[in-house]
Amino acid sequence: MPESEGLLLQKASVMSLLIEMRFGDQPLGTATGFVCSSPIGPVLVTNWHIVSGRRLDTKQPLDLRTAAIPDNLRILHNRANHLGSWVWKTEPLYRETTPRWIEHPRLGDRADIAALPLTDLDEVEVVPYDLTGGPALMYRPSDAISVVGFPFGLQAGGSLAVWATGFVASEPQVDFDSLPIFLIDCRTREGQSGSAVIVHRNGGWVSMDDGKPMLLQSPATRFIGVYSGRINAKSDLGKVWKASAVVELVTT
Repeated sequence: MPESEGLLLQKASVMSLLIEMRFGDQPLGTATGFVCSSPIGPVLVTNWHIVSGRRLDTKQPLDLRTAAIPDNLRILHNRANHLGSWVWKTEPLYRETTPRWIEHPRLGDRADIAALPLTDLDEVEVVPYDLTGGPALMYRPSDAISVVGFPFGLQAGGSLAVWATGFVASEPQVDFDSLPIFLIDCRTREGQSGSAVIVHRNGGWVSMDDGKPMLLQSPATRFIGVYSGRINAKSDLGKVWKASAVVELVTT
């Protein structure tokens, strides 16, 4: 686990990064992302609607008042060799008029996930998620999961992420709405879009994918997807794009 000023921190608390969407210098809102390794180097993974500034379903601007579309992201990264401090970096979203972000290779803009290559990592400590390794902790309907991000842009001390914990609400192996999505039941709000969704256990006996129990001597985390918002404003049911779709995104 990371250590800062004598405190042991859960690694996931520093892996989620606060994002500010901007048009020029004008802030448009906040969201969450995290870093993954890819064949082209480190990429920021977040939602398609965050980088595009558009609704996934209608492709209309999210900002109905000004119709402004972001052209850059400010990302609050961990500072290299100074865990517990952070540094802002700005990444352009376009190369002239061409989007820089990468879309899902099969689903394109039907998938609410995107990867933005990171170009300015000076003074940055990259703490990426391992999408394919780690313990195969079981997660089924009613099992606890956590959405690690920044609701309303809120930071839990410095720029440590906030953990919102809920439950798996649909069979993870079955696609919701014929897309690589499953549902969770969790009290989530604006700003948590793009958050990593994880299974985290602090120790003790746990169930693994193969159905066998395992005794954990230390905390263990499994990345299971990307949160992309509630099914509607009246529900706490939220959509999670599966880890398998993120693997396709960053490796294809």
